[in-house]
Amino acid sequence: MEKSKLNSLLKRVLSTLVMAPIVIGAIIAGWNTTVILLLLVCAVLAWEWSTMVSNKNPTIYAVTYLMTAAATFSFSDIFYPIILITLSCLFIWWKSKGETYRKLLIFGVPYIALGIGAMAWFYTLFGPIATLWLLLAVWSVDIGGYVVGCTVKGPKLAPKISPNKTWSGLMGAIIFAIAVCLAFAYYNVPSYENAYVYYIIFGASLAVVAQLGDLLESKIKRVLNVKDSSNLIPGHGGMFDRIDGLLVTAPVLLIVLYIMYINAIW
Repeated sequence: MEKSKLNSLLKRVLSTLVMAPIVIGAIIAGWNTTVILLLLVCAVLAWEWSTMVSNKNPTIYAVTYLMTAAATFSFSDIFYPIILITLSCLFIWWKSKGETYRKLLIFGVPYIALGIGAMAWFYTLFGPIATLWLLLAVWSVDIGGYVVGCTVKGPKLAPKISPNKTWSGLMGAIIFAIAVCLAFAYYNVPSYENAYVYYIIFGASLAVVAQLGDLLESKIKRVLNVKDSSNLIPGHGGMFDRIDGLLVTAPVLLIVLYIMYINAIW
């Protein structure tokens, strides 16, 4: 691995060693501390998006993103958050007339609200242990993709969007995610026929979705001509750079598990 990338990896590891215990501790401590954590994350994401996407009224947009995202996990019925997200999109559509990146300013509403809201709903429905599984699986995607991609290298995954990502990195991400999912299944899921097969599929699918989330943010940053969403986290950039995969994975996984639950009932 090149020296510059090794230094970057070291910064990532040190940042993770600081942040991971805080996140894990908040989730294990219960719903109230998890809400506080989610609100802090919402605030940072709202600030990053409103400053990363060039505009004339960053404060108004940041407050709108924050209030909408925070409200998504304040209701017990999914109907109300959807209505609120729609109204917020309409508000920003009206407010952003003449803005260069009007579509991205509007997109910030569902991007932040659905991603963070899905995390809250996931915690409510499946509990802290399952939430930690999701977080660890997504973190393993980042680690596996970075370590294997930088070490093995090879053909580029999407050179026009993110020139540093490789197919070997994707394979590393999938392997690491499967390992985390199998470990979770071994310690927390009752043994039954094909249980581990399901978790292997979950791990591989989760890794692919997380990588798509990463590529989505890379595409947005390329459009905006910025390297990182901010300089908040050493080795990672901003909060978006750290949880871009999670913002897409959480809603998708929540929908899949909900569909599986409905089918099991019927």
